[in-house]
Amino acid sequence: MRVRFAPSPTGYLHVGGYRTALYNYLLARKYGGKMILRIEDTDRTRLVDDAIENLIQALSWCGLEYDEGVYIDCEDNISQKGQYGPYIQSQRLDIYKKYAQKLVEQKDAYYCFCSKERLDNLRQEQAENKETPKYDKKCLHLTQKEISEKLEAGEEYVIRLNLPADTVIEFDDEVFGHISFNTNDIDDQVLIKSDGYPTYHFAVVIDDYLMKITHVIRGEEWISSTPKHIYLYKVLGLEAPKFVHLPTVLNTNRKKLSKRNDDAAVEDFKAKGYLPQALTNFVALLGWSSNEQDEIMSMDKLIENFDLSRISKSGAIFDVEKLNWMNASYIKEYDNYSLAKICMPFLKTPCSIEKLSLIIDAVKDKMVLLSDINNLSEPIFFKEKLSDESISLLLSEKSVIVLNQLKESIENADDLNSQAFQTIIRSIQTKCGIKGKDLYMPIRLAVTGEEHGADLAKIMAAIGSEELLRRIDEHIN
Repeated sequence: MRVRFAPSPTGYLHVGGYRTALYNYLLARKYGGKMILRIEDTDRTRLVDDAIENLIQALSWCGLEYDEGVYIDCEDNISQKGQYGPYIQSQRLDIYKKYAQKLVEQKDAYYCFCSKERLDNLRQEQAENKETPKYDKKCLHLTQKEISEKLEAGEEYVIRLNLPADTVIEFDDEVFGHISFNTNDIDDQVLIKSDGYPTYHFAVVIDDYLMKITHVIRGEEWISSTPKHIYLYKVLGLEAPKFVHLPTVLNTNRKKLSKRNDDAAVEDFKAKGYLPQALTNFVALLGWSSNEQDEIMSMDKLIENFDLSRISKSGAIFDVEKLNWMNASYIKEYDNYSLAKICMPFLKTPCSIEKLSLIIDAVKDKMVLLSDINNLSEPIFFKEKLSDESISLLLSEKSVIVLNQLKESIENADDLNSQAFQTIIRSIQTKCGIKGKDLYMPIRLAVTGEEHGADLAKIMAAIGSEELLRRIDEHIN
């Protein structure tokens, strides 16, 4: 089995594209196959600087290790690995021209010299007559002499596929089943553009054949283009791969998840503080279901359970609330030190990894995103300003007793971890006979300035005894 992920370098990696890459990866790994990363850069008008690097880095962050194709080497240069390269389409132009010329010689393709103005007028006329917009084959009837004269004169041209009239083209899709189209409803697709570059429809067929791709996994928007690809395989005498079209990823309004209107790039989720394993787990379930009851699945578990037969035909809703739940679940699985290391880049207030580990211990259960570390740790770094009501509470007789006793206990203690602080609080309750809100509220207000928050003993351990005594003294004085 050989599969490929073949994005265009036109921006960041969209989660819909990532799902396509992920399904290719899961299928290849399950059956011991190979996954290839190919860059389809033949649309020169839409190229974005650094897009290839961004795509590769996003796949790497997500944990997808492909076998062949385009890489970033140790010197941060784009390189390629594998025996079926080049894996960047703009470096394969001579290959496409050879196959296009073969089709022209077979009369399965032809030169078209029509101007953009003529084509625009033709389509406008067809639209007004409510006809299927398609090329009228005008240039198919040029004589060889006319073609030669136009080529010698340097006239601009494209090469078009010559589809037969009223012919049924059919194929079996692994998800959507048996599909058929009539060529009367299909345009004579441009194969080679006027700039000498192939269109997607031509290059994808040649590349998939030469790279020995066995399964083409892509979005359902390509179903209507597949008959052109099937016909190209036929007239070139090539065996077509199996086709697997995936349901569209939708937003909560049931509209296609958009790069423009939705935060839909892998980089967006990384920047917000989502974990790669949570995003991967979530994206895997967008249109595919496992027979496992538990939806939390590692990459190894996803590979073990992945099956094309369980891919749905229906559009998959991108439910951010479910992603958040999943991310929080993965966060809870980390030990404090490991989580502190990956939270450190998000932290706006500098501190040691040891200090951050104590903070993580206090707030981990409340974290949804890695970036939550900032608002959750704020009371530890900076005490909130007290309201008049809170000040009045701290001036009460019971509060004064609690704070004085707390200060004395901290000063006399040696090793102050969260368990020690819990013991101190209980001892104050026993010694002073003060409990419940009268015990906990003055301590929390004095040390954080807040009425509610994470586990108080863990918060105190994260703040540290020196800063705790300074904050308690503020109120005692």
